[in-house]
Amino acid sequence: MTSTSAIGAVAVLDDDLRRGMYWYIRRARRPVTRDEAAAEVGISRKLAAFHLDKLVAAGLLRARYEAVGAPRRVGRTPKVYEPAETDVRVSIPERRYEVLAEILMGAVLGEGADETARDVAVRVATERGTALGAAERDLRKPGRLGLERALTLLQALLSDHGFEPGRPTPSCIRLHNCPFHPLAASAPELVCTLNHAYLSGILDGLGANTVGAVLSPAPGECCVELRPAADGR
Repeated sequence: MTSTSAIGAVAVLDDDLRRGMYWYIRRARRPVTRDEAAAEVGISRKLAAFHLDKLVAAGLLRARYEAVGAPRRVGRTPKVYEPAETDVRVSIPERRYEVLAEILMGAVLGEGADETARDVAVRVATERGTALGAAERDLRKPGRLGLERALTLLQALLSDHGFEPGRPTPSCIRLHNCPFHPLAASAPELVCTLNHAYLSGILDGLGANTVGAVLSPAPGECCVELRPAADGR
């Protein structure tokens, strides 16, 4: 889920009846009918249907029509509900620990004979960033990127990935949030090096040759700043 949809899903659960039915359905480990969900929390079938459909709309449950128990001779096939395969996480400010986990896992699995653990982690971080930047380029098809267009695309992309980018000057993007904090506070040299490699990879994949990633740590912010390439890489 995106941050916005995850917040919406959590908000839907801020209701005792919905929360009770949701946890009941998760524990059931099988499709649950409206009648069963209604009985679990002590409400009418009609009211249960209203709340269950809210959970479906939020992406927390999925629904389908399925015969339950003995074959039905009359009436409609009942609607059943089961948990959606959705990972809901809300963090303010946003954290993206899975990015670091994927980089480090890739480093363990892809270590070369002549590389140190640190070297392969930096290589994998660069590759992951390059893949993300290339995917964005394929999506946007921006053509050749000048500085202003590159910075505009990067600001939007990095906003979607939790960096909270700002433009203190027209030619600079300052990343106000570190998605890897507090891990960065525990091992700043390692995490900041990987973050710099990741962001440099994004620039390469996007084709933003006019922009450079520069290590510029500041208290409470990301360690990387994006500047014109002549001032950066």
